[in-house]
Amino acid sequence: MNKSNTQNNLTVEWKDLNWRKLERVTFKLQKRIFQASERGDVKAVRKLQKTLIRSWSAKCIAVRRVTQDNQGKNTAGVDGVKTLTPRRRMTLASGLRITGKSKPARRVMIPKPGTEEKRPPGIPTIYDRALQALVKLTLEPEWEAKFEPNSYGFRPGRSCHDAIGAIYNIINQKAKYVLDADIAKCFDRINHEALLTKVNTFPTMRRQIKAWLKAGVIDQGELFPTNEGTPQGGVISPLLANIALHGMEERVKQYAETLKGQKENNRQALSLVRYADDFVIIHEDISVVQTCQKIIAEWLSDIGLELKPSKTKLTHTYSEYEGNAGFEFLGFHIQQHKSGNYRCAKSSHGKPLGFNTLITPDKAKIKTHLKKIAEVIDAHKTAPQAALISKLNPIIRGWSNYYSTVVSKETFSKVDHLVWDKLRAWVRNRGKGDINKDKYWRTVGDRNWCFSTEDGLELADHAATPIVRHVKVKGEASPYNGNWIYWSKRRGEYPGTSSRVAKLLKRQQGKCTHCGLYFTSTDIVEVDHDKPKSLGGKDTYDNLRLLHTHCHDTKTANDGSLKSYEDNPF
Repeated sequence: MNKSNTQNNLTVEWKDLNWRKLERVTFKLQKRIFQASERGDVKAVRKLQKTLIRSWSAKCIAVRRVTQDNQGKNTAGVDGVKTLTPRRRMTLASGLRITGKSKPARRVMIPKPGTEEKRPPGIPTIYDRALQALVKLTLEPEWEAKFEPNSYGFRPGRSCHDAIGAIYNIINQKAKYVLDADIAKCFDRINHEALLTKVNTFPTMRRQIKAWLKAGVIDQGELFPTNEGTPQGGVISPLLANIALHGMEERVKQYAETLKGQKENNRQALSLVRYADDFVIIHEDISVVQTCQKIIAEWLSDIGLELKPSKTKLTHTYSEYEGNAGFEFLGFHIQQHKSGNYRCAKSSHGKPLGFNTLITPDKAKIKTHLKKIAEVIDAHKTAPQAALISKLNPIIRGWSNYYSTVVSKETFSKVDHLVWDKLRAWVRNRGKGDINKDKYWRTVGDRNWCFSTEDGLELADHAATPIVRHVKVKGEASPYNGNWIYWSKRRGEYPGTSSRVAKLLKRQQGKCTHCGLYFTSTDIVEVDHDKPKSLGGKDTYDNLRLLHTHCHDTKTANDGSLKSYEDNPF
């Protein structure tokens, strides 16, 4: 971009930018990169990537993603900068360019949920985060055209539930052996040179990615070098990790071709499903699975990685093998159970199989969930009932939604009963041994003993969550193919989407009412009151609409719900 264009852009205020146009220009380039990558036209890919990396549109979107859309937008790097004013956002967007340099990341320790371990993410500066977002906008479409169909982690439009759906499709008509594997400290040990060779991008981009990999981290004022691994906490790190692990599925498929029989049939009979650094290898012959374990261990060593022995095991989906039956993956327990001919699964020819494939919540995850609920209840011993309900409801709804696609009804009922016992003890403690039923429990609709307040605030019920089977994403489908109707429809059906958001998505036909653009699979969305509550608006569906986070910021700054624009300068 030349100097005069930069000056012209800076004369426009951030809130007045034509975001609809910027999104369209950026996506058009991304779609062309995706299509060129699909047809193997490397020259066109590189030319388009260089155009996108210099694009004012892409720079603005990259800055918006890290300063407005991202949930960690107020986290400072080593430069101490947390939030940016609109004018500083414009300056940042204008100054984004690949220099081949990077500042060190700031290390913070974050506890891993349900374990005593801690993750050591490094938080880059806002400038580096914005530049990484720009590079990701450029690289991701190229790699989305290359990634393997059974890779599901950290990819737009794909989720844990898609990975589980893929596993169900693989085993639901035949019992098979499974290698349930985990890569030891995957993000910390990836070999830099092997990764850069695999990324195989143009020299300027390669130097910039290398600078981020080698930037080091500052912990308590001391600089530590990073000679291996991708920096956890960086915007581009998940994409780089996926690139490093790309090819695992194809490697075992190549081995399958060497087995007796038709090559294509052998390829289909052997499956590898991966979500980030967790993966399973599935086949009906145990010797094939054991050989695959050796092949993958050797393949991983080439990029500096190894399997974690404590979390890698051989098991069987139906029979007990070495004390194991079934396996855990992404918080789900997957196992086949014996069943009578009338109630069991049937083959594609209608023949009874004698078993059913059941996917249920993992017992360890149930314990972790109950522990979290107990901690919240214990922390609210003297708090009002409404405060306790408000704190518990998001936890209950989020967990229930996650497991709403599998066989969870019985689990939900048991968990509700245990939560009820805990609440009963909470009430007894407040009443010094007495339970004042009418004060804390009411009959609401068909729910007896509903933990609720006088003004109608109810505790969410796990068992009230409907069980709806998740429809797996199409094999090689990508949001970069431009099929907005398909992707916006999937967004409304995703298990993590609340019923309120799903209804609004359907009503708005997958579009943001502020900018008129379709919601993408990675957009952060928020429910907004058309007429603000502070101005008398009600919390009813006819007064609600769904907006992008950044559109919500703009609308809030201009609809009279804030005293002045300066109070919330978006």
